[in-house]
Amino acid sequence: MIAMPFTSLITLLILMLLAATAMNVGRARVRYGIKAPAVTGHELFERAFRIQMNTLEATVAMLPALWLYGAFVGDRGAGVAGLIWLGARIWYAIAYQSDPARRGAGFGISFLVFIGLWVGALWGVAKVLLAA
Repeated sequence: MIAMPFTSLITLLILMLLAATAMNVGRARVRYGIKAPAVTGHELFERAFRIQMNTLEATVAMLPALWLYGAFVGDRGAGVAGLIWLGARIWYAIAYQSDPARRGAGFGISFLVFIGLWVGALWGVAKVLLAA
């Protein structure tokens, strides 16, 4: 078995972020009286909902890149990049909730980290394929 503790830890922390954004939406539903399945009705609820959906969408692309980078380039590098991504997504969520116009920096950093992981994973896979 190949151990990838840093990649694994970051994945668990990202899952915690997804759970936290889901709980935030639930709290906002109660606070602002938005009954499911509605996804509109109060601006602060809508922000919480968009934070959850945007984070979920970003995570779907980021996790495969994280794991491929960890497997083909290095676990420690994947862990560092994942930690930066996680911090940027938390920054994004806090900024978006308080003022959506301020969400850009958190988004930008997390997107750049994703691109770095993806390019690194592609390089790692290509290197193995070319050596075969």
